[in-house]
Amino acid sequence: MSLDAALAIAQSGLRHTQRALANAGQNVANADTAGYTRKTVAGKELTVGGQPMGVRSLGAAREVDEALIAELDARRSAAAAAGVRENLLLQVEAAHGGTEQGEGIGDLVAGLRNAFTDLAADPAEAGRQAQALVAAQDLAARLNTVADAIGAARQQAQDGILAEVGKINTALRDVADLTQQIRDALARGESTAALEDRRDQAIAGLSESLEVKALKSSDGGITLIARGGIVLPLDRDRDQLSTSATVIGASSFHGAGGGIPDILLNGRDITGAVSGGRLGEYIALRDATLPRYQAEADLAAATLAARFDAQGLRLFTAPDGSVPDPARPYAGSAQLGFAGTIAVNPAVAAAPRLLRDGTHAVSAAAGGPTAFTPNPAGGPSGFATLLDRVLNWSFGTEASAGNAWPAIATGGLGPDGSLASPFAAPATLEGYGAAVTATQTADRAFASAALESATALLQGLEARFAERSGVDVDAEMAAMVTLQNAYAANAKVIGTLQQMWDSLLAMVR
Repeated sequence: MSLDAALAIAQSGLRHTQRALANAGQNVANADTAGYTRKTVAGKELTVGGQPMGVRSLGAAREVDEALIAELDARRSAAAAAGVRENLLLQVEAAHGGTEQGEGIGDLVAGLRNAFTDLAADPAEAGRQAQALVAAQDLAARLNTVADAIGAARQQAQDGILAEVGKINTALRDVADLTQQIRDALARGESTAALEDRRDQAIAGLSESLEVKALKSSDGGITLIARGGIVLPLDRDRDQLSTSATVIGASSFHGAGGGIPDILLNGRDITGAVSGGRLGEYIALRDATLPRYQAEADLAAATLAARFDAQGLRLFTAPDGSVPDPARPYAGSAQLGFAGTIAVNPAVAAAPRLLRDGTHAVSAAAGGPTAFTPNPAGGPSGFATLLDRVLNWSFGTEASAGNAWPAIATGGLGPDGSLASPFAAPATLEGYGAAVTATQTADRAFASAALESATALLQGLEARFAERSGVDVDAEMAAMVTLQNAYAANAKVIGTLQQMWDSLLAMVR
């Protein structure tokens, strides 16, 4: 080997070592930078005509596990969705009150029944009439509060959808721009490691809004596929998704005539196909969970008002004084939204004695209540006929002896009639109210458990990713010592060669 060849080899070793040292320093400097992955600079043997000519440095490469990155993105999506669900359901749970304090719908129905029982012991006592009136008002107020919370949560879900669509469009633009930069860098023969880190970070953020799977190609390209097989086009110059703001009412639903705008992907409605991430969870809450909650609260209110009315006491009414018929199909009926407007009949509030006397006559109906005539003005102060009817039948399972009340609906719910309760409806007002509260508050507990589980799994995967692809400062410092020794060795070779050249030149002279 000539001295020139030896010198070239040593110089290439110095250059490679310098690049590796610079890369190690870059790793240490970015050890705490979010999204940064450890980079390595590999060397490749350089030969000419079969003869060794040193080493050639390759571009900085990432130390990553693509399968682990994909799993991390999926877990981020699950955790973000669980967080959304817990947050909105917490509001509904709070509206139901503390069941341990007897504030749930079923508890307040039981409180109203106890007030009527107390009133039956002395129907003429004004204080007991007032207590029964307050119990009725408390129950109506609780139904109003629950309905308001459900409506507010549903509006938040709609507003969240609008916000997430904006975030998704921004992320897709970023991914498209970074993908083009990666392709351009590859065409120039440059390292794309830093750009790939940034693209993975953009996809990680996107995954929180919408669960996606990233399919990468060797030319630097990428295809993003959302759950449901939705391929997301990448264009750095235009948005891909669109929707619009709207005010959600109790009768709003997504579909023809429902008033809720579509989520469009380049003009195609994908609302029903979206799942995963915050966007998917907001849609599920807006279009399924919360409308079902509203229907259950409405049925509790409508059944309550109707069963009292059927016995001769119009205790609860809508603002126009009407009482919905719970036997009618829910969708499109007067029951829809009734929990939000139910109130104690102003006539009863003004004259609590009507709790004893009744508000209207009832004609006997086959399979229904028996006939009833209200206590006339100046009638017996101990009139107990109505109170007995209310306690025996309104709060019971039958409209009259041997005639069961119609079953409370569990299907055909929601403003479009497409939803169903996940429980069999109890026959009594108290039982149904308790079931509604228990089911809806249990959903929050399940959401919290799902969030805790998803967060723990995500944290475990993040720790594994940090161990696999993050920067270990101690390891980098040890590598730098090794590189410094290699640098010194190559420098010594060059120094030795310089001495040999000097000796040869001296001999020539």
